[in-house]
Amino acid sequence: MPGDSVEFDLIVGLGNPGSQYEDTRHNAGFWLLDAIADRCGASFKTEAKFFSEVAKASINHRPVYLSKPGKFMNESGQCVAPIARFYKIDPSRILVVHDELDLPPGQVRIKKGGGHGGHNGLRDIVARIGSKDFWRIRVGIGHPGHKNAVSGYVLKRATASDQALIDEALDITVGQLEQFAGGDLNAATKVIHTHKPPVESGN
Repeated sequence: MPGDSVEFDLIVGLGNPGSQYEDTRHNAGFWLLDAIADRCGASFKTEAKFFSEVAKASINHRPVYLSKPGKFMNESGQCVAPIARFYKIDPSRILVVHDELDLPPGQVRIKKGGGHGGHNGLRDIVARIGSKDFWRIRVGIGHPGHKNAVSGYVLKRATASDQALIDEALDITVGQLEQFAGGDLNAATKVIHTHKPPVESGN
């Protein structure tokens, strides 16, 4: 229904820690979290008890925790679960941002629940918090064309043309932050989902 809103207490961006990974496709979740923190004027600090970098932001005059796991992708749940437990955050109030092979560069989708789709970060979060009932922002990075090429593909930089498409989509998404995080979710979803990148992009 128009005007539906969802309030998040925790927004998590998935990626791999370390400077050697920061520009790789698998770190698209970190990219959006950094953009959200910049928009909110929030700064990340290392929180050892959560194995994460954590920032406290204000979105629509509400406190929201932003988190970038400090463990590798396949151990993301070991970082998300302690924060959720400590602050007593229900899975339905968690938003996870991650790279998505099944969407082309420049496309972003918001959804609630569902399986992990083979994404190791989501797989571990589901296992550790014991629920699939969290929201996701899926950032399209494209697919290399064969499943055997996926691991190498996600751990490499996008081409310049693909990166430009991804950056534009992330800009549009963070521009809708106040809408999808406690405002008019349907209005934000319409803007984000109707953004169409050019058909051709280089992988």
